[in-house]
Amino acid sequence: KYKDVEPTLKIKEVDGLELVKKFSEQMESMLHRKVEAVERLVEAAEDADLNHEYNSSLEFDYYNSFLINDKDENDNYVELGDEFVLEPNEHFNNLLVNTTYSDIQLPTNVYNKDPDILNGVYMSEALNPIFVDNFERDPTLTWQYFGSSTGFFRLYPGIKWLPDENGVISFDCRNRGWYIQAATSPKDIVIIVDVSGSMKGLRMTIAKHTIITILDTLGENDFVNIIAYNDYVHFIEPCFKGILVQADRDNREHFKQLVDELQAKGVGTVNKALTESFKILREVRENAGQGGLCNQAIMLITDGAVEDYEAVFEKYNWPDRKVRVFTYLIGREVTFAPKVKWIACNNKGYYTQISTLADVQENVMEYLHVLSRPMVINHDHDIIWTEAYMDSALFASQAQSLLLMTTVAMPVFSKKNETRSHGILLGVVGSDVPLRELLKLAPRYKLGVHGYAFLNTNNGYILSHPDLRPLYKEGKKLKPKPNYNSVDLSEVEWEDQDEILRTAMINGETGYLSMDVKVPVDKGKRVLFLTNDYFFTDISGTPFSLGVVLSRGHGEYILLGNTSVEEGLHDLLQPDLSLANEWIYCITDIDPDHRKLSQLEAVIRFLTGEEPDLECDEELVQEVLFDAVVTAPMEAYWTTLALNMSMETEAGVEMAFMGTRAGLMRSALYVGSEKISNR
Repeated sequence: KYKDVEPTLKIKEVDGLELVKKFSEQMESMLHRKVEAVERLVEAAEDADLNHEYNSSLEFDYYNSFLINDKDENDNYVELGDEFVLEPNEHFNNLLVNTTYSDIQLPTNVYNKDPDILNGVYMSEALNPIFVDNFERDPTLTWQYFGSSTGFFRLYPGIKWLPDENGVISFDCRNRGWYIQAATSPKDIVIIVDVSGSMKGLRMTIAKHTIITILDTLGENDFVNIIAYNDYVHFIEPCFKGILVQADRDNREHFKQLVDELQAKGVGTVNKALTESFKILREVRENAGQGGLCNQAIMLITDGAVEDYEAVFEKYNWPDRKVRVFTYLIGREVTFAPKVKWIACNNKGYYTQISTLADVQENVMEYLHVLSRPMVINHDHDIIWTEAYMDSALFASQAQSLLLMTTVAMPVFSKKNETRSHGILLGVVGSDVPLRELLKLAPRYKLGVHGYAFLNTNNGYILSHPDLRPLYKEGKKLKPKPNYNSVDLSEVEWEDQDEILRTAMINGETGYLSMDVKVPVDKGKRVLFLTNDYFFTDISGTPFSLGVVLSRGHGEYILLGNTSVEEGLHDLLQPDLSLANEWIYCITDIDPDHRKLSQLEAVIRFLTGEEPDLECDEELVQEVLFDAVVTAPMEAYWTTLALNMSMETEAGVEMAFMGTRAGLMRSALYVGSEKISNR
């Protein structure tokens, strides 16, 4: 059969650079649609705030996601828990959702009838029609949300929020990476903690919790160090003496362990610690390319016995005040409050007193609002993209499959004239983008055997890669590995010894290189020695780069068959044929009417014109038609073999099958299906 069609065949050489650029443009276009959706929400939120007049006695019922559909003993809906229609939706992992309305989540420690909350929720009702309109314009959108600086979280589509095993809702949108990154620019932080004898007991516990909470507000674009002081100054990690380190997950976890070991003793002298901090920050400022290159701050955590500090500020920070100083007074003692407050107020910072562990979270978050003020006053609506993450906290109690995703987020500012100069951040708007949706735009069939695509960030971390295995099994449960989202490109492409590929991709360059690689197959039982060509480029408008790998001898050429639809359809309809259901021949997961179709059914309906609005990959469909025609004689061949086969000579043969590069599979049973051994 192949000989019959050979004259019509074309063999096309794959241009890897052209391929990676084409994929990148498609990804840029998809991600740009997400950005446009978020921009519409930001505009709607700022306009709604501009037209809303604060009312301290406002009474307003809203859908509280924890209380919806709950009834009291008299079978009446509880307050804030009215009827809220929820239906399973395949697009949202079969969760029960309401696609016509958003609802409101609040952490347990935020009062749901607080006037600030009521006014914010009332104002943000204006986002509902925008959520729905965005989803209609771009049906590939997933979760859209508004996280308010007052603590409420408006989520679309609306869901029923379930508490954790202790009956508590601990999720606070203001602690999430996407909120913090959008609310502030990159920052260099030195945390100074008082470990003198007066800090013993509860004060030390509160101080440690405060440091850990500050560390949790930092991300990949921030730089940090921690200095402890009593009679002398010491960096809690001696290897990091005199420098700032990237606040990635590994460094943050390392710092947390060291903080936990701190002990209080001796007498506190703050001026040496301040001097050391200002020197580090000045060095980072003066050496371009180091640090976050934006905000700089010192966090001073003490119980208040501070002296001899004024001369340090005069020498290192005044009059420009390039470094903000935030002070956290630990304990109930107020004697030293004026001094500690003076330090913050004279260095463009913020003073707060923390007397219990419950106060820590709320008081630490205040520094973010101060650091966001320059952005607010300048109205810098920076678009941020997060590193890959699995928000298991968001739907821990729901049947959410753990998907790697990135979030696009933007800050929302007050545009009111009377508060504009104060720089008021209203919150952050965001939307999630599952990374698997992005990689659908770089289909495997175009990359040949052993070919693959991968994504990484401008910090060198992997967003998506076939060798990134972020989950492990604990009993029957799948859980994320501790550092799943800070795996460096050099850890998976380890043949890149000189980091040529890594450096080029971090810098957003376009180019290619070749490497000899060892590829394990059959679950590590065998190793292949291959030469891989790496093609890479940036995805414009994002901090991401895309890489495409083609294996020599496998992904260099494409066979283009020229088969008529009539001939191909005839052979596609044979009962022994199937298509790889995980491949995307036609898009069936957006239109609800198409979701019930298998990929083979979708292809047939597309070719017969039954579903003209189906969107299909015509190049892949053409390849499948060609493969169906060329492999059609196998059915007759296998039947002849089966008829001539004697039980003695061919004992043990149960099934014959073949697969093609276009995902087509043909099979023939040699025994009854009940006798298949499933080996």
